Amino acid sequence: MDQKTKGLVTVHGAVLLFGLSGLFAKLISLPSIIITLGRVGFSSLFLFLLLSITKTPFKLREKKQYGIFAISGAVLAVHWWSFLQAIQFSTVAIGTISFSTFPLFVSFLDPLFTKNKIKKSQIISSLIMICGVVVMVEEWSFQSSYTLGIVCGLVSAITYAFLSLINKHYFGEYPSTVISFYEQSFAFITLLPALFIIKPVFTTQSIVLLMVLGVIFTAISHSLFISGLKNINPHTASIISGLETPYSIVASFIVFGEVPSLNTILGGCIILGVVFYTTLRERK
Repeated sequence: MDQKTKGLVTVHGAVLLFGLSGLFAKLISLPSIIITLGRVGFSSLFLFLLLSITKTPFKLREKKQYGIFAISGAVLAVHWWSFLQAIQFSTVAIGTISFSTFPLFVSFLDPLFTKNKIKKSQIISSLIMICGVVVMVEEWSFQSSYTLGIVCGLVSAITYAFLSLINKHYFGEYPSTVISFYEQSFAFITLLPALFIIKPVFTTQSIVLLMVLGVIFTAISHSLFISGLKNINPHTASIISGLETPYSIVASFIVFGEVPSLNTILGGCIILGVVFYTTLRERK
């Protein structure tokens, strides 16, 4: 298996885990910011143990990179908080659908990091995917909770696009586990004050779910995505991430009994078509 194919497979696996992670916003009875704090806390601890056991060097080569990691960690904290908050405000479908707009932001933010110009094909593929997202929503309800859910989903999309480009252009020389460790550790530091302000009450069940969310659906999935991103175009990875929406909707049907409508199925097919086409084009 060549590096590009390996990158595509890795990103697809990571996106599957991403799609399932949104369910924890409904499964854990805690504020979204505390759920985010718990996931990055357990994730960074797991990654630290993994790096120590495997004796992977994780000292950074340049001091300024600690500052960049601090920024990316804060962005990651905002991304995961806003994504979970979108689901808590509205539904799993609304949260993931709003987040699925981030490939468009990747297309327009990428020129800020490189000399590349925005390609017509990138805009077209992103717009087609957005059409699929729009089709999936039968009726946009502008009641306060749904509106806030959409806004939080868009914030999650913008921050995720920005984070993907930072990882691609600034930390390519480091193993994905090292990148994940620093970003999630700084995200934990960013969110830590919330623990003393909100003072949440944890149950055994919530702690176990946070551990699962932190280790499997955060540490492992985030490391896989960063690893795959090194071998494929950021825009391609962002389009593949559109699969997170149908994954989440199917999972919410299985767990919560949410039955997808005809619009949801049609929109999902459009998204899958764009992902399939982009994946084949990148493979060639």
